[in-house]
Amino acid sequence: MNRRTMPVTAALAATAALLLTACGSGDDGAKDNDKIAGAEQGAEKPKKSAEPSGAPAEDKPDGVDLTLPKDMKLVFDWEKPKDKNEAAAMGDAANFVRAIYHGVDKRTAKNAAVTTYATGEGLHYAKVQIDSRVEDGWTATGTRRHYEATTRSTANGNSVEVAFCADSSKFYGKEVKTGKVQKTKPSISDFDHFKIIMVKFPTGKGLWQASKVFVEEKAEKCQ
Repeated sequence: MNRRTMPVTAALAATAALLLTACGSGDDGAKDNDKIAGAEQGAEKPKKSAEPSGAPAEDKPDGVDLTLPKDMKLVFDWEKPKDKNEAAAMGDAANFVRAIYHGVDKRTAKNAAVTTYATGEGLHYAKVQIDSRVEDGWTATGTRRHYEATTRSTANGNSVEVAFCADSSKFYGKEVKTGKVQKTKPSISDFDHFKIIMVKFPTGKGLWQASKVFVEEKAEKCQ
């Protein structure tokens, strides 16, 4: 496609390249006693929205809107892990992705969905994704699939790394003013691999927030 549906700025890409190595290469889906990059990041208190709820998301706090337009579909084709914390973190990692595209649709990064499911560098990442589309006059349309998810926890269970692939070959950029959709032939550029560090919100009921986002673009392992 001509427009990347979740672009990474040069600065973020450089950070990701360095920190992806720091995440280690332990067995996928297993407990990892090694320090997970970003696990020390604390959670920030989310803000509630006055908008009605109704998003296809699990365990979301009351009053947080994650709805998306009918032509924008995010599919999470994965199975939950048996560990309760890891399952909750995985669910809120999906909500974090939903929150970004909810912000893209609403044309603002200043919404409760983003501040609920992101903190620290994760919040910065979400704002960059949303603001770049708003400034350039783009939104998204089509279906974006997320799959091959794995999780691993820190020893204290307060941080979980959620890793997954994303296929954007059927997810396109759309001009907001004209409604014109830009499509190209599927390529390696449509496949990304994400590692999101989720941290447990200390006083929330099972809420997890994205504190760091590492992206490997053109990920052959996701094809």
